Amino acid sequence: MGLNGKSRLWMLLVFFVVATTDYCPSAESASVTVRLENYEGPATVRVESFGRFKAKIDVDRKTDRNPLSLAVELPKTGRDTWPFINVEVLDSNGRPVSVRRGGIEWHKLWITVPAAQSSFLVHVIDPPGEHPQIHPEDKRHVSESATGLIATISKWHGGRRAALSLRFDDSHPTHLSKAIPILREYGFRGTFMINPGGHDGRSPNPHWRSAFQEHRAEWEAVARRGDQEFANHTMRHRGAENNADMEREIGDAAKVIWELFPDKSKLVALNLGGGTQWNTTRTLRYYLDRYGLFVTSGSLGMDDVYGNRIDAFSQHLVRHIERAGWCRVHFHYIGKNLSTSEAHFRTALDVAKKHGAELWIAGMADIYKYQTERLGATLALEKSGPNAVSLRLSCSTNPALFDQSLTMEVTLPKSWAGNRVIVTNADGKAIGDRKRHQISNA
Repeated sequence: MGLNGKSRLWMLLVFFVVATTDYCPSAESASVTVRLENYEGPATVRVESFGRFKAKIDVDRKTDRNPLSLAVELPKTGRDTWPFINVEVLDSNGRPVSVRRGGIEWHKLWITVPAAQSSFLVHVIDPPGEHPQIHPEDKRHVSESATGLIATISKWHGGRRAALSLRFDDSHPTHLSKAIPILREYGFRGTFMINPGGHDGRSPNPHWRSAFQEHRAEWEAVARRGDQEFANHTMRHRGAENNADMEREIGDAAKVIWELFPDKSKLVALNLGGGTQWNTTRTLRYYLDRYGLFVTSGSLGMDDVYGNRIDAFSQHLVRHIERAGWCRVHFHYIGKNLSTSEAHFRTALDVAKKHGAELWIAGMADIYKYQTERLGATLALEKSGPNAVSLRLSCSTNPALFDQSLTMEVTLPKSWAGNRVIVTNADGKAIGDRKRHQISNA
């Protein structure tokens, strides 16, 4: 379900000791930093890095026998960035230990050190199962010198220069009363992160119902219409205390979305939520693969409290257009005295509309699918003649999950100018007019 070709390659590297620090209250090695959390006692910590994505942590308790907490931070940018979703922590006996992480900062780990334990291994594991193969850029482009034909798989759907996703968190009632009607006015598709859970015995109020449950019929109507996208924001936006909690919070929310969209791909976006804490012995990859999920990072918050949101969004969007990238922004509640005023929300959509000719505005899953499919695709020239050309497009993604169509741009031979051009698929059936704008004469 993710881009794991690199992860497999990394795990084939020969591990060797790169750096070792002396014992001290905090330590750093190969950009991995470790410290004893909120601690002023005699215990010290040391970290060793082995090649890439493997670090050993040793704690010298000295005279301290109290439980300790290790705060570990993995590099999230640059050449040394760790693939956080594949990180596991083992004790000195090779057994997975429970690790606490923040919902939107998975590169930060907190490990409880019991009195009898003093050594841990933090490492990246190779995810099981088949994952899309990533091909180099030149495999998505062909040219035929004899005729001048050029074909390439577009960076973004419809040949647009960049992509934009508009995310809405917490399944708030104003998403139904404000956000969705306004998006429809503009003809835009948003991604709605829902929290569909209700009372489960742990809440002090047995009558508590989520905003999603209170308005479930309306959400079901939106799902039937199909013009907006739903995503997994966990059942109750409260985190998890153990593996079983993780399964319920992530898995049960995924099942609700599958029920709402029975005929659609089960691949949807996951956001664990700010301010939440998650405890599990497993990698995040385990839950992603189990429930058909993906995560993306780097989104601009559009709450008014941050100030100057329209200017920030305008600059953010232009940068992504210039770099042909995926621009991600997120909202919470829309309306008077809420996270984002309706006026500011409409102004932000006006900014997006101004750049509409350059943007593919779509749901997060739509964009992620296109991006992943394109990286896993190859284009080849099978045969060429004076009046016809045959191209083969292959893709390594699972079509049951990755069902977003790709765009291929073709520059036709000059000798075909003025002729009627017909595009057919492998079965000889003509491709509809909506595809023909992607083909042009040189």
